[in-house]
Amino acid sequence: MIKYQLHCFKCNSEFESWFASSDKYENLLKKKLLTCINCGSNTVKKSLMSPYISTKGNKTAGDDLNKSIEIKKKLKEYKNFVEKNLDYVGDNFAYEARSIHYGNKKRKKGIFGKATKNDIEELAEEGIETQMIPWVENKDN
Repeated sequence: MIKYQLHCFKCNSEFESWFASSDKYENLLKKKLLTCINCGSNTVKKSLMSPYISTKGNKTAGDDLNKSIEIKKKLKEYKNFVEKNLDYVGDNFAYEARSIHYGNKKRKKGIFGKATKNDIEELAEEGIETQMIPWVENKDN
């Protein structure tokens, strides 16, 4: 999408409009389908616009999207590390964590699995250290 500042030569008004691309703008202009929002005249053309200059304070949606993609990529890497290096215990995470902590069960590897927020809070109260991580599916979309 591209935004242009447009000028009507009939009523001398200025307004902005969005176009799918500069080619789409040119096609509409050639077909005389661009009209003034005030007077309806088709004597509309692009006018000078100030350039967009990216600064620290004016992030674009693209910046947010890129950051989101990067975060998702890091989460996938972390998930792959966890899956390769820890044992999956499924819904029994709280039980297995207690078994390890209180010495009933010894494991060569750490564990990961599913637990409710309440389970995590109870484990913390018992002095059992756990972490909740966002689990990103390995889908591309």
